Parts: sequence; structure tokens; C-alpha cells
Amino acid sequence: MPEVQIDQSRCIGCGYCVDFCPVEVFDLVPDDRSAGAKKAQATREEACWACDTCVGQCPTNAIRIVESAEETQSRDRDEPCAPPLPLEEHELYTEWHRVLMDILRLRWNPVAISLIPKGQPLPDVAQPRVKLRHCQALMSARRGKSILMPAQCHACPDGTHILGLTEIPPKLASGEIYLQFKKLATIDAAKQMVAERPRLPNRSIRATLVSPLQEAQRTPDVIAVIAQPEQLMWLCMSSSFYSGKRFNFQVSGYNAQCVETTLIPYTTGKFNISLGCYGCRASSDIGDDLMFMGIPKAQMPELIMGLKQLGKKAIHDSRNKVYLPPNL
Repeated sequence: MPEVQIDQSRCIGCGYCVDFCPVEVFDLVPDDRSAGAKKAQATREEACWACDTCVGQCPTNAIRIVESAEETQSRDRDEPCAPPLPLEEHELYTEWHRVLMDILRLRWNPVAISLIPKGQPLPDVAQPRVKLRHCQALMSARRGKSILMPAQCHACPDGTHILGLTEIPPKLASGEIYLQFKKLATIDAAKQMVAERPRLPNRSIRATLVSPLQEAQRTPDVIAVIAQPEQLMWLCMSSSFYSGKRFNFQVSGYNAQCVETTLIPYTTGKFNISLGCYGCRASSDIGDDLMFMGIPKAQMPELIMGLKQLGKKAIHDSRNKVYLPPNL
């Protein structure tokens, strides 16, 4: 269980931690040293998710969340690991990685995302020493890290519920927390946003796994590409190279990585583009110039073939501005 540390000499009793905590860890209690004053106290510390929302909202930096590395480990010592991928499958993902990186000139690795259902064995992949949000894990995977995260490794109660690892806390289900963040105008709007987003059945997923695509440890359900708009444009064109079809994307600015980049492709079998969201942009180092695309594995072969064809001429011509008037 995470330890919630409150520096009472810094606490001013503003109540922000009470208002913003999604799992209602805090209360304001009378301050014995000052008549009529109140201080924050973690009266339900056992409920803490270590999401650090309270840390970020505290105006005096009075709160720290301390975690133990042992608490995030979940595999039974006697439980066998999932078998490694066959060499042929590994080579396929390595080739996809090469094509995406070379033709699009990506800076970051495409990320293989796997949602491991309840009852299935876990691969032999390190779990994080501290809790992470799904979006934070994706940002680490684009840099080359493979991360396995059962429910107790996830720091965001919202994303963890959406991805089917846990139940949703009441304060999130009601939409109340979104009003605290001033992200929606009314409680009805907040409830509508919660009702419209897709989610998997509670506790149907045992763990999430993210890896650089070329180092995938399990057959991915979705491949995430973190890139600039121009690069994602070519992926859209690659997907329609043989069909000429147009696309409709689901975006909202809420729950970008868990819903828009991961769950929508996972549940619909169609790729989706995301602009990012408040949470992922506030809690990771994602650049303001970057967007996200989630691609179901089943769509990758046709996309890769289309991208190879576009790479022969169209991408080169566009990037070299062949139609730009000389005096413009």
C-alpha cells in the first residue's frame, strides 16, 4: 500500500486534496494546534492509488506519495511465464518497425500494446518499480522499455477501469471529479462523457503490456504510433492505398491513450487517431507537436504494403515540395 505523507507544517487546510482525490483518501480534520483550523489527513490511506493527483494539486507541496517496489509485483513465484514469441513472428514485427521508422522517419519507436485477459500467463517482463499511468508506460515504451502492468501497477483509476483491470471508483463514475478539474461545464455533461466512452468488463483484463514493436514480448493487440500530423497522414493514406476509403475517428480530448489509442482499435478492429488528452499531456513529456494513432494488428499487413508503395514516390515528392511555386 502506498504511504501518504503530509507535511503538516506546509498544509494550509485548503481542501484541494479532498476535492481532487478520485478515490477519496483525504478528509479535513481539526488542527489541535490552532482553534478552528483544519488540516488534511489521509483517513483512508488504504484506498490510495498513487495517482499523484493530490501531489499535483496541492498549492504548498505538502503531500508526498511513497511506494514500495514489492507492492507492484503480482506473479506468483511458482507460476510459469508465457512462452516467448516464435522467431518468425518476432521477425515480422521487426520488419514492420523498420518500414515505419525508415519511410516515415519516425523519431520514436512504434509501441506494441497487449491486453492480457484474466487467466492467461504473464510474460517474463519487468514490472515498474512505481505505479505508472497507461500513457506514461506508452511514453517509456516508445523510448525502448518493455513494461508489464497488472492492476496494482496502474496509477490512474480512470484508465485502469476503462481497460478492464478494475471497477470504477464512485467519484469517477458520477463525473464529479471532472467538474473539480474544470474540464466540463455541468455534472450532466460529465455523466454524458463517462457514459459515451467505451470500456471493457470489470476485471476481464489481468495486465497490460507495452513494448517497442521490434521487441514485442507477446502478440500485440494494437500498435501505437506517436508521431507528427504529417507522418500520421501517410499512415491514413497507407491504410486506404488499396481501397480509397475515407475514415471517421473518435476523439474527445478525454482518456486519449486508454480509450482512443488503445481501446477503440481493440474493440472495433479499426485504427483511430487521437489528439491526446489533459491527463496524458499533463503527466508525460509528450511534445505539443505530436499526435497518436492506434492500429489493430490485423490491419498492419495492408498498411505496411501501402506505406512501401507511397514511399517509392509520393512521400518523397510531398516532402520535397515539388509543387511549391518558386516565388511563394
